[in-house]
Amino acid sequence: MVKLSPFLVKPAADSGARSPTGSPGRAEDRSVQGWRVSLSRQFELAGKSGARYRYISFEEDRFLPPAGANFVIARLTKEGATVVYAGETDNLAAQSWRKTLEKARETYRDAAILTRLNVTRAVREAERVDLIAEHQPPMNG
Repeated sequence: MVKLSPFLVKPAADSGARSPTGSPGRAEDRSVQGWRVSLSRQFELAGKSGARYRYISFEEDRFLPPAGANFVIARLTKEGATVVYAGETDNLAAQSWRKTLEKARETYRDAAILTRLNVTRAVREAERVDLIAEHQPPMNG
């Protein structure tokens, strides 16, 4: 089960969502009638154990921290996300996930990557196993 969290909303006057010329701010920010809406989407994925894990989508070319993380490659639709691969890495910035994402896009053109920072390998591995047990991603088989 995947649940999209509500958008984070802040007053536009406090956020700097528009430039001095009145043009929109960053791609992930939009001003709507005096409010700034951050489009950073969060997805809650349930594991077989019943635990829920919060993943975020991101732009693939942005700065990535050199930290351990779990990642999920999923098809995102209005109805939710379908997990096609669940993995983990010691260093998100090394982009070892990129080859898997490219392979996924050969079959699932609309595949996107979602991440969740986790420091210890044991926690990452347990979460990955829990998600695979629940979602049975085709690329993990």
